[in-house]
Amino acid sequence: MDILLDLLNSRPLIEGAEADALGDRDAGARWGRDHGGDGSLAELELLRTARDALDDVVRGKRTPEALKPLLDGVRRNPEITPDGLEWTVETPPHARLAVEAVLAWADVEKRLPGRLRPCANSACRLFLLDRSRANRARWCSMAVCGNREKARRHYERTR
Repeated sequence: MDILLDLLNSRPLIEGAEADALGDRDAGARWGRDHGGDGSLAELELLRTARDALDDVVRGKRTPEALKPLLDGVRRNPEITPDGLEWTVETPPHARLAVEAVLAWADVEKRLPGRLRPCANSACRLFLLDRSRANRARWCSMAVCGNREKARRHYERTR
C-alpha cells in the first residue's frame, strides 16, 4: 500500500506550486530506485501513466477500466511454500512498480472500500487512506490541511 500512496502523492502542491517527484528524468529515476525500481526511462513513463490513471480513478473521473492497459502482459503464478499458497506476479522489470501500485489499489478497494480518497482541502492534491474506525478522516494531514480548513471556517464564522 505504501507504493500506492507514495505514487499518488508524488505530485503535491507546495506553497501553490507543483513539486513533481516524477517531473524530470533524474528525479523520477531516483524516485523509482528509492522504491525498488530500476530507474529507467521506460519505468518513469509507466509510473507517470499509472499515477495519472490512479488519480482519475480514485477521484471518480474515470472507471477502473482505465487501469487495464497497465496490466497487459502481467501474469500471476501460484507457488506452494511452507507457509501455504502464495501468488507471484510476473511482469517486465520496468513495469513492476506501476503494476504493484495498481495491485495495491485493487487490494485497498477490496479490503477497505471507500477509504482511499483525495484530501478534502481543495488547495491540496494529496490522497489519504482512512484507517479510522469511523471512516471519517477528511484530510491528508490534520496538522496541515485539517488545521487550515478549520481556521478558514472559524474566520468565516467570526467575520
